[in-house]
Amino acid sequence: MTTRARTTTVSWPQANARRLDRQFLHGSPSPAGRPAHDVTGAVAAMLGAHAQVLSAAEHSVGLRAPGTTRTDVRTALWTDRSLVKTFGPRGTVHLLPAEELPMWTGALSAVPAGGSPFAKDARMTPGQVEAVVTAVADALTGAELTIDELSDEVIARTGPWAGDLVMPAFQGMWPRWRQVLHLAGHRGALCYAPNRGRKAAYTNPGTTPMDAQEATGALVRRYLRAYGPATPAHFAQWLAAPRGWAGRLFEDLAGAGAIEEVVFEGSGAAWVAAGDTRFPSAAPRGVRLLPYFDAFAVAARPRERLFPGAAYDRALAGGQAGNFPVLLVDGTVAGVWHQRRSGKRIAVTVESLSPLDAGRTRELEEQVERLGEVLEGTPELTMGEVTVGGHA
Repeated sequence: MTTRARTTTVSWPQANARRLDRQFLHGSPSPAGRPAHDVTGAVAAMLGAHAQVLSAAEHSVGLRAPGTTRTDVRTALWTDRSLVKTFGPRGTVHLLPAEELPMWTGALSAVPAGGSPFAKDARMTPGQVEAVVTAVADALTGAELTIDELSDEVIARTGPWAGDLVMPAFQGMWPRWRQVLHLAGHRGALCYAPNRGRKAAYTNPGTTPMDAQEATGALVRRYLRAYGPATPAHFAQWLAAPRGWAGRLFEDLAGAGAIEEVVFEGSGAAWVAAGDTRFPSAAPRGVRLLPYFDAFAVAARPRERLFPGAAYDRALAGGQAGNFPVLLVDGTVAGVWHQRRSGKRIAVTVESLSPLDAGRTRELEEQVERLGEVLEGTPELTMGEVTVGGHA
C-alpha cells in the first residue's frame, strides 16, 4: 500500500522500500510470488547492470527477472541484441538496454572530462582525442575486432604517436590511444561484440547520441525514479561527474519543473522527479544475495544507512560499495558472501553479521537456490567466515 505524503519529508525506510520495489527486490523472494519482468526491463530498472564480472551481471538480472538464467541474458546480449555491453556510468563496463543507448551516449558524452590521471608525456591533445574516437568509429563500422586488431587500425588511421607505449597496464604498457577507449564507448563509437575465443572484441553499435540537454535531463529523471530522493552530490558520485556540473544540471531541471525538492532523512534537501512523491508505508522485508557491484548497493544513499554499524567496515572497501557481494536483510546490508564455481558445483559461503532466525534462513536458502538457477549450476550453502578479499 502506498500513501501520498502530507509533508515534504521522506524517511529512510520509505525511500529504501521504494528503491527496493522499483528494483524488483521487494516482496516475496520466490519467483512464484513475484510478477514477471523481462531481461531488458530488469536492466532498465537498475539503470544498467555492472558487467566487469559478467556472472555478477547475470545474477543481478536474474534476481529481478524471475525464471531468467544466464543463457537468457547472453541471448539478449549476443543474439537478440536487446542488450548492449559497453562503458556506462563511472566509465565501467555495463549492460544497457539497446533502445536506451541514444540516451546513455548523449548523457555520458556530455559529462565534462576531469583532469588526466596520466603523466604529462602520456597525455593526448584534444585534437588527438577526436582523431582516435573517429578512427575507432570508422574501424569498427561493420566489423568486429579484437583489441589488438583495433589498435593496429587506430594507429594506421591516426599516426605512430597513438601507438606509443606510455600507459601503465597490468603486466606491461599499453599504447597511448587506449586511454580514450571508454570515451569512444560514451560517444557511441564502440561497444563489445562476442568474445573471440578468450579475447574481447568490439564493434560500432551504430547509435546516434541524443541531444545532450535532452539526454542528461532524461537520465536525471530516470535516476531519481530509481534511487531518489537524492542530491546532486549523490548523482555526481554515481555517474563519476563533477559536482558543480551536477549541481547546475539539477538547478536547470528544477527551474523547468522537471524535478522537485523534498526533505530526506539523513541528507536534508534532496530531489525526486516532479510528481513522484508516493512512497510505501511498509518497511522493507526479505533476504537477498546481491552480487559484486550490484546497482542497488552501489547507488543507494546515504551509504551509512544501507551499510549500518559493522556492515560499513565489513562490506565496504574504504567506503566504496560493490567490492564485496552482500547479504541484504530487510533492506539493509547484514553480511557478505562469496561463491566459488567448479564445473556445475557452486560453493556459496555466507557470513552473516548477526544470527538469522528460521524464517530468514529459509529465505536465504531460497536465494541460494535461485543463484543456482540463474547461473545454471548446483549450489551448496555454507554459513561461515568469508576469507576472500574485496574485488579489485
